[in-house]
Amino acid sequence: MATRYLPLLLLLLLLPASLFSFAVGIPYQAPEKTEEKVVVMEGIVYCQNCTHVGSWSLAGAKPLPSAKVSISCKDHKNRVSFYKAVQANGEGFFYAPLAGLKDYHVKRPTDACLVRLLSSPDARCNVLTNVNYGIEGARLQGKNKRITTGGYNAEIYAAGPLAFRPAHCPPRTLY
Repeated sequence: MATRYLPLLLLLLLLPASLFSFAVGIPYQAPEKTEEKVVVMEGIVYCQNCTHVGSWSLAGAKPLPSAKVSISCKDHKNRVSFYKAVQANGEGFFYAPLAGLKDYHVKRPTDACLVRLLSSPDARCNVLTNVNYGIEGARLQGKNKRITTGGYNAEIYAAGPLAFRPAHCPPRTLY
């Protein structure tokens, strides 16, 4: 008698879960989509006004289109575990998803990651400044800013603003 039901039993075992649950009357639930969290870096790069060279003031500064910055993150053993170079858009703003930065690389990007100035496409404004630690490395700031839409889950960190300064500024008269 057991051999009579064996083909039927094998057929039920080989059916996919969705068909089996339909045949038995149990509603099928697809596994939940897991949204992968993406860490994003954003900021803006300026060209500092000649009147404020030597200070951290960005009064009168203009956004620097196509400037390049880098982000590097270190792991718990102080080794660089992530590096990426990013180019700003036409308004000097950069928004860079850090694909490949995983939790096993760093626990908190605010503790492990630094943003630095790399290069300026403008020959008149291409000298690095340490405004907001653009040379030493600006720490990322978490502003509790998130974007969650349609399976995209981004945790956004800000850096800067960073600045280059003009290569040549007219001398200031102090009288």
